[in-house]
Amino acid sequence: MPLTETLPIGADTAQWNVWGTVARVVVTDPAATDEAAALVRDELAAVDLACSRFRADSELRRLTPGRAVAVSPLLADLVAAALRAARETGGDVDPTIGAALHGLGYDRDFAALQGFGDDRDAGAPHGLGYDRDAGAPHGLGYDRDFAAVTGRRVGPAVRVFAAPDWRSVRLDDGRLTVPTGVLLDLGATAKAVAADRCAALVARRLGVGAMVALGGDIATAGAGPDGGWKVLVQDRPGDPAQAVRLPSGAAIATSSTAGRTWGHLHHILDPRIGLPAPRVWRTVSVAAFSCLRANTLTTAAVVRGRRAAGLLRGVPSRLVTPELGVVRRGGWPS
Repeated sequence: MPLTETLPIGADTAQWNVWGTVARVVVTDPAATDEAAALVRDELAAVDLACSRFRADSELRRLTPGRAVAVSPLLADLVAAALRAARETGGDVDPTIGAALHGLGYDRDFAALQGFGDDRDAGAPHGLGYDRDAGAPHGLGYDRDFAAVTGRRVGPAVRVFAAPDWRSVRLDDGRLTVPTGVLLDLGATAKAVAADRCAALVARRLGVGAMVALGGDIATAGAGPDGGWKVLVQDRPGDPAQAVRLPSGAAIATSSTAGRTWGHLHHILDPRIGLPAPRVWRTVSVAAFSCLRANTLTTAAVVRGRRAAGLLRGVPSRLVTPELGVVRRGGWPS
């Protein structure tokens, strides 16, 4: 869970906990703060009810597997965004990893999950047979060198699971078909989409400049303050920190392998193997003109690891190594 934070810029800020992270709403007119916060709370509640993997009454959980089901415009937008991210990244960001996340122990809201991974010596969920010294979940059959598990060398075409991927999900004219055996998880994109939607909603309804930050996903809309929105980019306390300014309408996202962890696992999976991506990067931050686009790139960059350079060519981005070295690309400011 990145600790990317808005810095005080003179406009009042509303702040509360949601989805295992912190929601912040900043507006250019302090008199609009309470109303802006109410709009964002309502929108986040609607997103949660539409697509939460952790509540039995969510629209996503009530889908009938293998059948085309008419869904709400909100869920259709959220699924369309996830499928677009998958298509644009060649499957590096794949919403069909829900079963893999569940199997690894990410089976409840992260705020509830945090309590059971606090003992570092306990490691990951023992029900998976996670051997801390061996470093792989035995219960999933990943109990030796990956080449030995697959019987061949590791390559981008190798898949551990025979389950369908994002290309098997169909969304046509508001009707969604999810294959039997596939559990959708929109976590890689829904928070970013929510930030975009909330910022636009506040600016449109209240006629103010707005910045909405949901953990590491930050979106802006409307006329911002002079000089732009000032944002502090930092993951964990003690990590490299940098203040940057976002022009009105811009967004920034940070993906982390140090946040949202339980035991020795983190939440960004490589869809091709159904396991957390190697920690080549501690964090990746990207600036773009939608939070969805920024988050799509940060997540895919974590998954690609050392191959992230090609993905981020020409994109303002900041990558932090596990040793806390900083790599800037695409015009990211020094």
